[in-house]
Amino acid sequence: MAGEETYSDRCLAEFLKRSYAAVDGLWFVKVEDASGFEHALELDRQVWAVMAKIQARKARELLGVEGNAPADLARCIGLKFAGDGQDADISHTADGVRVRLPACMWFDVMQRAGREDVARRIGEVICPTEMAVWAEEFGGGYEVGIPRRLCAGCECCEIVFTGAHTDTAANAEEKPASDSH
Repeated sequence: MAGEETYSDRCLAEFLKRSYAAVDGLWFVKVEDASGFEHALELDRQVWAVMAKIQARKARELLGVEGNAPADLARCIGLKFAGDGQDADISHTADGVRVRLPACMWFDVMQRAGREDVARRIGEVICPTEMAVWAEEFGGGYEVGIPRRLCAGCECCEIVFTGAHTDTAANAEEKPASDSH
């Protein structure tokens, strides 16, 4: 009888993870069939920009994180990758956060679907979009780089959030005012 069955957290997580990955791929393919790859990719970019905002805010809420320090970002983005079932190696310093992913669930999904031909292009657009939103949600004081991606033939994905160190007051004092006479 439905409702009497109890399911383990692991069982529920696997079910939802599979559904999450499937719906992402299915809607993309349907839009691609109807409107072309570039249109589907642009819509996907827009969706992931919003999804990243939702995920970052929910991670903050669940973990009780209010700050924007690298340790805060590292903790929250760790939840994001753990939720995706990804084995992320995350480290942080006072200046930023480094994420290393030896595997990528999204690249794996595309390989299984025979879509390696578009995986690189998708990774060039979606990953930077998603990570830039995470940086923005943590105060906007981070620059994001993705120097290595599995979908580009690298041995891992690497995401680097670097604190944008701009001291405009010091720069203003050091630079002489221009003479406009």
